[in-house]
Amino acid sequence: MEFLSYLISGISLGSIYAIIALGYTMVYGIAKMLNFAHGDIIMIGGYVSFCSMYYLNLPPIVATLLAVIACTVLGIVIERLAYAPLRSAPSLAVLITAIGVSYFLQNSALLIWKAAAKTYPPVVEGSLKLFDGQLTISYISLLTIAACIIIMLALTTFVSKSKMGKAMRACSEDKGAAQLMGINVNATISMTFAIGSALAAIAGVLLCSSYPTLMPTTGSMPGIKAFTAAVFGGIGSIPGAMLGGILLGIIEIFAKAF
Repeated sequence: MEFLSYLISGISLGSIYAIIALGYTMVYGIAKMLNFAHGDIIMIGGYVSFCSMYYLNLPPIVATLLAVIACTVLGIVIERLAYAPLRSAPSLAVLITAIGVSYFLQNSALLIWKAAAKTYPPVVEGSLKLFDGQLTISYISLLTIAACIIIMLALTTFVSKSKMGKAMRACSEDKGAAQLMGINVNATISMTFAIGSALAAIAGVLLCSSYPTLMPTTGSMPGIKAFTAAVFGGIGSIPGAMLGGILLGIIEIFAKAF
């Protein structure tokens, strides 16, 4: 039972990494850039949902929707102001800009919410007991795993079936040819950032619910681990990002346990 408990914990943690990695892999797959500010958007999503629940007494689902909206708008603004002017710039310039945006978001959060850690209110309480109480699975773990599967399936369907998804794949293959065929490349890249940032908000809520300590550096380490997972699964691949995230989560939990 101990092994099964660790396995479920690993899949739950890996599901959070997978959702974050999906944002990384979409942006890289289409815009061919590494958005290292992605981890800090997770942190912003955590703070927006925290303030919505703690100060406004809103239900968790409404707080999550507000976090998604805020992070989606933030992602589009960051892309327009910081990354759009660097479309034809060397990759090093884009990388330095991404790190600069990351520091800006962290220090802005530090000024607004201060450095003291905040205890995140529970989104889902309780646990499921199996085998006469020998195995206990928290509801937040089940919710995290279910959210990861639903997001991955929805994203795969969106990219493969929708008109915008086909435009994203065309831009990924060849931006110049896509533009000649009438695709608005800038709008497509902005949509990619919007989707990635919305996923970061969901990941932020799930991360803070599973590990309820929130501070300006909350998203930094999970963001780096998720980037590792995206590379591990083949960056640019949606199923690969999910698989890489889950494997990394399982490895991390078993390494800590044994």
